[in-house]
Order: sequence, then structure tokens, then C-alpha cells
Amino acid sequence: MQTNRKGLTSAEARARLDQEGKNELTQQAVPTAAGIFFSQFKDLMSMILAAATLLSAMLGEFTDAVTILAIVVLNAIMGFVQEYRTEKTMEALAQLSAPVARAWRDGSLTRIPANEVVRGDVVSLTAGDRIPADGRAIDPAGISADESLLTGESLPVAKKPGDMLYMGTNLSAGRCEMEVTSTGMKTEMGKIAGMLGESEEKRTPLQVRLDDLGKVIAVGCILICAAVSVIGWVRGEDPMTMLLTGISLSVAAIPEGLPAIVTIVLALSVGRILRKGAIIRKLHAVETLGCAGVICTDKTGTITQNRMSVRRVWSAGTRYEMTGTGLSTKGGLTKDGRSVDAAKDQVLSRMLTAAVLCNGATLEKKGTHYQVQGEPTETALLVMAAKAGYIKEKMRSRQLSERPFDSARKLMSVTVRLPEGDILLCKGAPDVLLRRCNRIATKEGSRPMSAADRQAAGRAAAEMAQDALRVLGFAEGAPGGGEEGLVFLGLAGMLDPPRPEVAPAVANCKKAGIRPVMITGDHRDTAAAIAKEVGIYKDGDMVVTGEELDRMSDAELTAASSKISVFARVSPAHKLRIVRAFQTAGQIVAMTGDGVNDAPAVKQADIGVAMGGSGTDVTKEASSVVILDDNFATIVSAVEEGRVIYRNIRSFIRYLLTCNLGEVTSMLFSLLLGAPVALMPIQILMVNLLTDGLPAVALGMEPPVRSVMERPPRPKDEGLFAHGLMATIIVRGIFLGLCTSGVFNYVLNQSADLDLARSACYLVLVLSQMVHLFECRGKGIWVLDNPCLLGASAFSVLLTFLSVYLPPLQAIFGTTAVGLEWALPVAIGIFAGPVLFWLLRVVTRPFRYKKR
Repeated sequence: MQTNRKGLTSAEARARLDQEGKNELTQQAVPTAAGIFFSQFKDLMSMILAAATLLSAMLGEFTDAVTILAIVVLNAIMGFVQEYRTEKTMEALAQLSAPVARAWRDGSLTRIPANEVVRGDVVSLTAGDRIPADGRAIDPAGISADESLLTGESLPVAKKPGDMLYMGTNLSAGRCEMEVTSTGMKTEMGKIAGMLGESEEKRTPLQVRLDDLGKVIAVGCILICAAVSVIGWVRGEDPMTMLLTGISLSVAAIPEGLPAIVTIVLALSVGRILRKGAIIRKLHAVETLGCAGVICTDKTGTITQNRMSVRRVWSAGTRYEMTGTGLSTKGGLTKDGRSVDAAKDQVLSRMLTAAVLCNGATLEKKGTHYQVQGEPTETALLVMAAKAGYIKEKMRSRQLSERPFDSARKLMSVTVRLPEGDILLCKGAPDVLLRRCNRIATKEGSRPMSAADRQAAGRAAAEMAQDALRVLGFAEGAPGGGEEGLVFLGLAGMLDPPRPEVAPAVANCKKAGIRPVMITGDHRDTAAAIAKEVGIYKDGDMVVTGEELDRMSDAELTAASSKISVFARVSPAHKLRIVRAFQTAGQIVAMTGDGVNDAPAVKQADIGVAMGGSGTDVTKEASSVVILDDNFATIVSAVEEGRVIYRNIRSFIRYLLTCNLGEVTSMLFSLLLGAPVALMPIQILMVNLLTDGLPAVALGMEPPVRSVMERPPRPKDEGLFAHGLMATIIVRGIFLGLCTSGVFNYVLNQSADLDLARSACYLVLVLSQMVHLFECRGKGIWVLDNPCLLGASAFSVLLTFLSVYLPPLQAIFGTTAVGLEWALPVAIGIFAGPVLFWLLRVVTRPFRYKKR
């Protein structure tokens, strides 16, 4: 590296900076705002609507043209806003680098911008500093690094000389100098940034299905235009006139409001999900959540509290349980379910004293919770002792010296002065500590440690480890004894406990046919124990480690994915591969996470879910959904909302397409019977944009049915018109068209008044649609649970009657009052369709059930 203990000269640093570039994460080429905006017009539905705008203008229907154009532009603006926000992902990742660094330049310690750190620099670090680049530790003094951001590990990692420190992580204890080995995109953080850039944004199932719908509509428009033109030509009409009529019918067939209504309904659902504790960053992600079949979740901070908590204590041959988790003041030591007074047990009291005084963390009580500062392991010990009544500030002690923990000794010791005299207190790895002990504390006093005593303590530590607890031992000795000849006091086993709300949420997921899968960097046993406790892992499931994953081919991983419920000791690259394996297996995958290590997999997943409280900006920007309260249960609520939304979208698509088909077929049937076109263009526009649009939005606000979370997720390849929806739309649309054209032709033949016939047809069409609106709910006659739907339908009916019976509006819409003498044919036209469709369903029910 051509460096020395005091770093580089300014000239050397400048040369390397020019040669290797700045110490920052480079961003990929980002599309311009204009490019993002115009890309919104590439989907087929937008193209069809744009063509409809042009055709309407050519036909002189400028009101139609302006209205359709406004809808197209509004939809494009909504898409632009959503997509533009996602471009902040790489920017947020770059901001994780420390803004400044202290590096040795020209023989002195100098503060420099972090992006000017170069390979070979010697950087000075103290506890709390964010590490500006990758490098090797020099002369570390009891240091440890919090690498949870990068690896998912919940515990700080102790470092010795020569160990690697990584960009973006934090030095949690001690101080050292670091020789920089990699900067910018060559760091581990840079490699993750590269993976994040490589992972693809997946189109949501709803986007795919709406594109499919656009194709169906495009084909339908061409067929309708051709059919009408041919019919008119056969009847001897002017070919050009019939071509223009066919084009106007094609415009009528397009549900102009569909994209806007989908956007509006999704936006309304975003508001409902926000009230439940989640932010939807991409509108279409709401619907995708509803069909998720697998939720890949990180352990630390998502399933667990990211806070170590003592669960078990062993002292003088007695096992104690610790109740209460996290930082709550509730709980304490128990034996056989009964509370224990530690002050009455001499050995337990001495062990708790060692846990408090051989400790670098601090604790303060704030109401019903403790406020702590320090490493998770040490803060857990302070909370344990505080619950038993042992608090450092209340103990008459003074620390005389300290030997900090290091990975070579695996011990920490302090010499303290107590009222009864000076004493050495020690804590560390049980196996190491036991080798340094020759006595053991018992209720009768200290005595020489026998082989049986060692075996008993070893068995207790092994049992805790098998239950995925991290075990520490405690001892005391004479000052100046050099951590030898110690008296063994006991053991404490701790764990990062699961969030209490996770187990019910996991149960709800499984009830809904969704598989939760834990992906973590933690140890296999720890991960399996936590997964089993919350219900993710059950007997017979597979636990796969990163090493085992490396030995599996992609095909083997995909084949085994249905049996794996826990992935342990995995890297960011592994997470990305796991998500892709589930996707290859045909699953729609949700990936939750909070650390930088989760961001590539979160982005690759069909639906990325970031934790809002503990999550990094990188993961939030890469995600589609942000859970504000870091509550796994909130994800389940969002999944439920997604399922409700998809059901509602199918309902209003059924409603809109049936109504549009009814409009077209009513005019087509009238032409086939030799009559004029049944509706004028302005009347069609009135139906499409006012009477169709408002009720369709209200239909999208339907509350959930009770069984929505008791059904399995729908298959990834399930079409928007699955379960006979297309047949229902076609049959019901034809019935609507027959009834409407029937009334039109009847009134025209009886009165010879074209305006009256069109007005009667208009009334029947709108009121039939209002009846069909309540058919689409699929909830029988109960209507009071959606007041918006009642209000929208009432408003539509009111507008219809005003346009037919109010003289100023009659002139605009070409209508005339329909007298009471026509009430019977109008009523028959309105209700004949629902009755005929009900009879058809009754007749065909045996065949439909037999087919199922």
C-alpha cells in the first residue's frame, strides 16, 4: 500500500483520489423527470385513450376529447409522482457514508470530507463514530463494531488487530486507528449498492392484468367498429358515415374512467392503510400485497425487538427464570413460578453485584420502562439486575481499574471498592471463565470447585446454548490476582426476544395461506428457536444456513423452497438469491427488512416492506411499503387491505365493462333492427363519466367480508377475469343491451318520436346500471355498510332525472320528458335484466358446481 503509521502526505492522497475516484457510492444513470413523465404513456390503455381523444376531436366531440385527455394526463401525473420518488434509493444509500473523517495527513491528524478518504489512509476512530471506508484495525483498545446494518447480526462484533471494519457501520465501543483498504464502490457497502442497482423493479400483477384488459378492449373496439361499418354498408348506408359511426361506438366502448378509478381507489386504500400504521409508496403495491404467498422476513428488529434480554439464570446449582422482556420494568427472577428475593440469597446477590459493577453500560428508569445506553449484552444485564433491585447508582462502590473485554481473552474484569473491601469482579465466556476458577460460591459459602461442580456448570451453560441463549459467566476474586484463582458465581442466558405481537400475526398469515420465512444472519440454533417460538418453524421444516445454500444449485433451492422456513447465517447476496428462488417457484414474494443488507432483496421482491422505525433510508426508498410502527402485525393488516382492494377492483371492473358493453350492444341491436343509433354522443359521455365513474369509485370502497383472510392467496398467473367474470360481464352486458334497445325500439315504434325514445333508452340504461351496481357487490340485499355507494348511486339517479326533466339541461343533452304512460316499459327494461340473469344462474348452477 505504500503507507506508513502516520498515513499519507497530501500529495499522495490527491494522486490516489485522482486515480481511484472519490470515496462515495456512485449512482446509476437516473432518467430525467421528463423521461419518467412521458414513459407513463407507454402502456396500452393510455395509448387507446389517447387515440380516443384524437378520434373524438376529429368527430367534433371536443367535450369528449378534453375530458378523456384530462383523465389520461391525471393518470400520468399520478404514475410520475410515484416513480420519481423511487429514484432516491441510491441517493439515500450514498448518504450512509460518514460526512467527515479524521485521517493522518502530513504527519498530523486532520479532519477531511469522508468522500476524500483514499486507499492507504490511516483514520482515527472512537466509540460512536461511523466508519467512512473499509479497512483493517490498528492497535484496537477493547473495540467492537455494530455491524447489524450490514450483516443483520444483533450483537456488536469484537475486533482484534488486523480485523476488518466496514463502511457505514458504527464503532460501538473502544477506540482504534484503521488503515483503509477499500473505498467507494469497492467496499462491502458498495457491493450492496451494486446489487441494488442490478435488481429489477417488478411489474405488479395488477399492472400486468390491466395491460391485458387494455388488449381485450383494443380488440373489442376494432371488432365493434368493423361490425357496425359492415352492417351499415350491407343496409345501403353511406360507407363514410358508417365508418364514423363505428369509430364513435369504439370510443363509447372504452371505459375512459377505468385507469383514473383504479388510481383513486388505490389512493383511498392507502389512506386506510396509513391509519393502520403503514405507508404505501407505490400505489399498485396495495393490490400485490393481497396476493403475496410468501413473506420473507428478517429476524433482528422485525421478528425480534433488537434488544437483548436475560431469560435464565443459574447460580449455586439452582435454575431461575427471568420474566418480562425488553426494557419494561415489569418482571423479575422466579423459581418454579414463584418470585425470588435475590437479597436473601447470598450467592445470587454476589452474582447480580458482579453483573452490575463489571459493566460499562448505564441505566435510568423512565416510568414503566428503563432507558439504557451501551452494548446490548451489558444493558440486558443491567435490566436483569434492576428488576431484582440491584442498581449501580444505589450501590456504594467505586471502580479502581478495568480490563476491557477482548476477543482473545473473552473476559472483562474490574476492580472495585465496596464497603466490605476491594474485590475483582469478572464476566466472560463460561468455558474460559471456568478454567480460571478453582472455587465455587454455595449457600454455605465458598469451597473448592470439584469435577462434579464443573460438569454441573458446563451442563447448565450447554442447556442454555441449546435453547439459543447467549451465555455469560460471572466470578469474583482477590484484587491483583490477574483474573486467576477466581470464585465461580453463576451464569446468565440472554436472547433477543420476539415481539409479542408477532406470534398472532404469523398465525393469521398461515390462516390466510401465506408462508412466513425467516431470513437472518444469526446463528442457526438462535434463528430456529425464535422461529419456533413465534410459529414460523414447525417440526419437519428445514433450516438452511448460508454454507448449505452455497452448496445448493438454483434448481435445488427452488425445489426445496416449499420446505424451508428458516435461513440462517446468510449474506445480502444470499437474500437476493432466496427471493429469486421463491419467485421462480411461482410465488409472489414480500420481503421485509430494515438494514442496508436487506435493501437489494427488498427491491427485488414483488413487494418490498421496510420498517419505518428501525429501518434505514436505503431500505425505505427501495421498498413499496413502509411499516411505521415496525410491527409485523401491521403487514398482515396491509395484506388484508390488499385482498379487499383486489376484490373491489374486480367488482368495479365488472360493473364498468358490463355497463359499457350494455351501451354498445344497445346501439348495435338498434342498428340491427333498422333503427337509428339509440344514444347521442353527449348522452354516452354523461353515462360514462358521471353515472359510471362515481358509483364505480364507491364500489371500490366496499368494506371487507369476514372470510377475506380465510382464503388462500390467489395464484400468480390468475387472470383478472378468473372464476367466470368475463362470461358474467358478457352475458349481463348483453341482457342490459337487449333490454335498453328493446325499450328504445318500442317507444320509437309507438310514438315515432326519436328524442322521446332516446330519453327513455337513457333512463333505462342509467337506472339498470344502478341496479347492476348493487349486484356487483355480491352481498345480497344488505346495502347499509357502504354509505358512499348509496350516496353515489343517489347522486347519479338525481343527475339523470335532472338531465331528462329539467328544460335547460334537455337542450344540452337532447332529451325530453318521459311521461307516466311510458313507466311500465321503462320499469320492465330496468328489472328484466337482473331477473333474467338470476334465472340463468339458477338453471346453470348444477353444471357450474359439477365443473368445479
